[in-house]
Amino acid sequence: MSNEKVRKSDDEWKKELSPEQFQVLRGCGTERAFTGPYWDDHEPGTYLCAGCGNTLFDADQKFDSGSGWPSFTAPVEAQSVATEVDSSHGMRRTEVTCARCGGHLGHVFEDGPRPTGLRYCINGTALKKIDRK
Repeated sequence: MSNEKVRKSDDEWKKELSPEQFQVLRGCGTERAFTGPYWDDHEPGTYLCAGCGNTLFDADQKFDSGSGWPSFTAPVEAQSVATEVDSSHGMRRTEVTCARCGGHLGHVFEDGPRPTGLRYCINGTALKKIDRK
């Protein structure tokens, strides 16, 4: 992961991201369950931030949570993502963002499998996958 932060204006982001990516990454949006990319992908690979290319998750940490979103037990490196309390929508959750560009990725919950017990529930639209053979 590069330590250099990525900072851009909304206009710059809009030129680089699809409307769906902009809504999720910059607008804290959420794709509908079972509609985004990668929720049902089981091939080896590495998942990057669709906004800045930061390495976030590996397919080895991906599992089928049944939620309709790509779910991971842990990021590739703890410092790849940042978390903060999200009290929107009348509930208290932990938001997951890209540590490099601040893009909204999804949320992390404490109902995942061992060994971490965590479920990083991530919008597929916020990701770009590099396949590994």
